[in-house]
Amino acid sequence: MRPVGEAFRKGRKALVAYLTVGYPDPEATLALVPALAEAGCDLVELGIPFSDPLADGTTIQRASYEALLRGITPRRCLEIAAEVSPRAGVPLLFMGYYNPIMHYGPAAFCADAAAAGIGGLIVPDLPPEEGEALQTAAAARGISLVYLLSPTSPPERIATVAGQASGFIYLVSLTGVTGARAELSEGLEDFVARVRAVASQPLCVGFGVSTPAQAARVAAVADGVIVGSRLLQVIEEAATQGRDPVGVAAAFIRGLREAMDSVPVPE
Repeated sequence: MRPVGEAFRKGRKALVAYLTVGYPDPEATLALVPALAEAGCDLVELGIPFSDPLADGTTIQRASYEALLRGITPRRCLEIAAEVSPRAGVPLLFMGYYNPIMHYGPAAFCADAAAAGIGGLIVPDLPPEEGEALQTAAAARGISLVYLLSPTSPPERIATVAGQASGFIYLVSLTGVTGARAELSEGLEDFVARVRAVASQPLCVGFGVSTPAQAARVAAVADGVIVGSRLLQVIEEAATQGRDPVGVAAAFIRGLREAMDSVPVPE
């Protein structure tokens, strides 16, 4: 298991890619993870498909639905993670909703996730006030538990997350669900600065990042850039056009990486 902290290196901003496990099929997930790492990703989020993904927009909802039709369960996600983690080359995280984890059992899930090479968990519908059971189970296995903050988070919520999150803090760039956006929030820089004043963890920004220019803007103020919906769109478009989804996705990631690397990083 590679710890999440490996992704944050001096002089380099982290690029985090989200993939729905089993989309467009399990074999693609196994090929995509190492290809994206080689193209410039520093972390890969493996999304556990769920039937009611409240925080996700249509792109991830559709990918989750297709994966569920292919029989991708939490246990199958663990099996795929175990297969891909030895050749991923970067830390892996699971991103999923709390209901499947609760039914699996937080302690059992964290034990099996660690054995499968998972270094972190992102649970978007788990508030820190209710995260004690999972946080304890994750910490016992050396797994980081990442919490989310939105632009509307009040100072007391920011302080709570800063006191509990490990690995990094996920900053939602805008209010609403996931999905590629033409523009990011005008208040993004102020939002990052507000959290930076309180938190010592690395700060990664996601929800809406879809172009190299947006990635560069985020990299100028945050420690990491998260891309999900647009990456899944690229994969879907390639598959429907008869092109290689892995090669097209890797090229997309290289474009983001180049844009991020063009941003000066303080020594």
